[in-house]
Amino acid sequence: MIKGVLLGFASFAAYAISDAFVKTLHGSVPPYESVCIGAALGLAALPFIMDKDDRWHDVFAARRPKLWWARALAGAVGNICSVTAFTLLPMAEVFSMIFLMPIFVTILSVLLLKEHVGWRRWTAVLVGFAGVLVVLRPGFRVLGLGHLAAILCGIAAALSMVALRMAGGDEKRISLYGAGVIGPLVAGGVLMLPHFVWPDLSQWGLLAGYGLLAALAGVLLMYATRLAHANRVAPTQYSQMLWAIGFGYWLFGDHLDWPMLVGIVLILGAGLFTLVREEQVTNWWKRMRII
Repeated sequence: MIKGVLLGFASFAAYAISDAFVKTLHGSVPPYESVCIGAALGLAALPFIMDKDDRWHDVFAARRPKLWWARALAGAVGNICSVTAFTLLPMAEVFSMIFLMPIFVTILSVLLLKEHVGWRRWTAVLVGFAGVLVVLRPGFRVLGLGHLAAILCGIAAALSMVALRMAGGDEKRISLYGAGVIGPLVAGGVLMLPHFVWPDLSQWGLLAGYGLLAALAGVLLMYATRLAHANRVAPTQYSQMLWAIGFGYWLFGDHLDWPMLVGIVLILGAGLFTLVREEQVTNWWKRMRII
């Protein structure tokens, strides 16, 4: 189990470094184009994800096609919003919004899955949103497209997670991964055509780091969940905040004030509590494959 947890930390470190690569572009490549190229490079992970009985067409096939399309759409929206947010905001601030995902999962579980949610999880939801208000401080600072994109990214991630929960453990990993790659690839490719910019050599290097590290992260996460229960691996995603604060300070000159740090702590605490509580109440991590 320890190896699985360590691979989880390595996976989310790779995701954080991937995000740092795309942030380093500073918007010099349009977000749609970055997402499309990154998704195309993400296809490099497929040979490592395929099981012996998998076929290439399984990337596009699923036992429940509607959920495949839901994952693809959520992946497209989430990736585009993520690149937009990281381009415009400090990394730690973006992650604080994205880490609302478990809270959005709780809300969507009530709306879509008709699950019962007790007072503890509703309290965590309120604490999480209080943390958002502390971070954003509406009326005291200017809010813009980056903040909206970060919150939409968290909602898209929650929709993708709910689709995984509904799919259960019957879908193949390659299908679940394929939906998360094909959606951004197609959506980014279509949207980038009117404003395509040919990247220079340094931009290609940054885009390669963004796409290939995300692919590596997906492979590491798959092996992590094979070696340890997903409920042990999932909380390791919060280690991304440490990477974000470090990268923000050393690479991008970001400085977090005390109110923002307090808000981030509230959001992280609420999110971690929700992850643990979801497992205790619904036991859903044992019924699904995560990647």
